[in-house]
Amino acid sequence: MPADRFRLYDEGALAPVIDDMARQAALLLDATPTVLLGMLRRGAPLADRLHARLKVHAPWATVDRLDLKVKRYADNLELLHPETALEAPANVDLLNRRVIVVDDVLYQGYSLMRVFEWLATQKPAQVHAAVLVDRQRHRMPIRADITGLTLKIAPEDVIECNVPPYEADFAVDLWRPAASPK
Repeated sequence: MPADRFRLYDEGALAPVIDDMARQAALLLDATPTVLLGMLRRGAPLADRLHARLKVHAPWATVDRLDLKVKRYADNLELLHPETALEAPANVDLLNRRVIVVDDVLYQGYSLMRVFEWLATQKPAQVHAAVLVDRQRHRMPIRADITGLTLKIAPEDVIECNVPPYEADFAVDLWRPAASPK
């Protein structure tokens, strides 16, 4: 691993984190039909992991899975869409359903805010946010109801969530781009 990257959590350390997130989610569940809505890219496979653990912690609950394409940044953190692009699945019915939106990192809150705006048009019963990592640097009035890790790091540092199938290992890394040679 380059000198400007540090592995904070590997797959072994993240397994209990996902399990705890599933416990947090299970506490929110009742008879309301529920959908785990994974934000593509990395939020979708995280939603799959959370869904599997929810079956253990709330076997009585019916929880469906959907994905939503949301894009603000490229993988290299270059701003692509200042207004946050969103592509919703066709013919989705979220009316009167509990929706748990799953993403990898909550940083400034722009992407989740855009998803919540769209969800408001779908008239769900309730909406919750679940994130693997909350950086606590919100610019929008967004908070996660379900949080795996809270990492308070320098603003110029980057949290990278490595999530299969997009990366080989399930891990959380810290990247210091300022330390990289220019």
